[in-house]
Amino acid sequence: MDIFQKCYEFTTARDAIAQGFYPYFIPLDENEGTEVIYQGKRMIMCGSNNYLGLTTHPDVKQFACDALNRYGTSCTGSRFLNGTLAMHEELERQLAEWVGKESALVFSTGMQVNLGVVSSILSRGDYVILDKDDHASIVDGARLGYGKIERYRHNDMEHLERVMQSLPEDAGKIIIVDGLFSMEGDLADLPAIVPIAKKYGARIMVDDAHGMGVNGKGHGTAAEYGLTKDVDLIMSTFSKSFASIGGFVAGDEDVIHYIKHTARSLIFSASIPASCTAAALAALKVMKEEPERVARVNQIGVKMREGYKKLGFNTGKSSTPVIPIIIGDDMKTFLTWKALFENGVFVNPVISPAVSPGNQLLRTSYMATHTDEQLDEVLYIFEKVGKQLELI
Repeated sequence: MDIFQKCYEFTTARDAIAQGFYPYFIPLDENEGTEVIYQGKRMIMCGSNNYLGLTTHPDVKQFACDALNRYGTSCTGSRFLNGTLAMHEELERQLAEWVGKESALVFSTGMQVNLGVVSSILSRGDYVILDKDDHASIVDGARLGYGKIERYRHNDMEHLERVMQSLPEDAGKIIIVDGLFSMEGDLADLPAIVPIAKKYGARIMVDDAHGMGVNGKGHGTAAEYGLTKDVDLIMSTFSKSFASIGGFVAGDEDVIHYIKHTARSLIFSASIPASCTAAALAALKVMKEEPERVARVNQIGVKMREGYKKLGFNTGKSSTPVIPIIIGDDMKTFLTWKALFENGVFVNPVISPAVSPGNQLLRTSYMATHTDEQLDEVLYIFEKVGKQLELI
């Protein structure tokens, strides 16, 4: 059989395009933060991860431009060989300080952080324990390692306890969780996870791609709970609050040193360009100097959750500026997305298997730079569409 046969037979996306319900790979003409332009039409963006609105901050843009002019467009090599700049190491120093750890290591993407970190620390006989709603990059990193994978139901601490009880006492173990779950908008139950990990001799890693810049006054989910010292590894990306691209992991210096010399996704990938590094440095500087942005995005989260609930929408267990609108059916989710899109609101439809059947949803997320007028218009359009489609 031709190995490409599956490709020729894949028609799902083409069928959706033909029917006018294809919501992915939408080519935007312009992206101005809270608003985007698609085919000449201005829309309110409620599907971005630009939580602090820093992609358009003048200092962030200027830092990136200055670095581009000084260093050029690329480092053309891996961190391991010729691709490390003094700027990379300065960013690592500042990130470690920001999250309260001894050391940090910058990768080219957040995906590569998890692929490299998780696979490099898992040896034969080790166990990695994952929340079933963990990000795909964590799962893939676990699959690349030589350890064994165990999973527990989302934020179900009784199930986690049973899983931990079943593991060999003398095996190496690490529990890995999202800090802020990117679809549900809820937080990992770190206050319960920490004592369970200590009881069974397990380490803890938190993927704070979406929590960094949002939780804990910007310092992340572990800081939100006052548990930074109890979490062993903290990772995050630059493609959310840091308004750039790349990612990092932070922890004890010895552990980071080991990852630095064993993580294949770091060693065999080109480093992020100076312009992206400078943008992340500038974004971190803004976080320190403008804490009101963190407060604002969380205030917006409260406003929108209350607004949606008042209208009759189901927002699940969200407690953050990531707010799901749970629809519960694939076609209804696409219909609602399309109606919102045509009325000028950009959101993200999420269907099974990305979420479990019955939990199909529209993922909405907000920026510190959204105005109250924009937010009120979004709620008005949601109410209009919700009534038209008999969702509320």
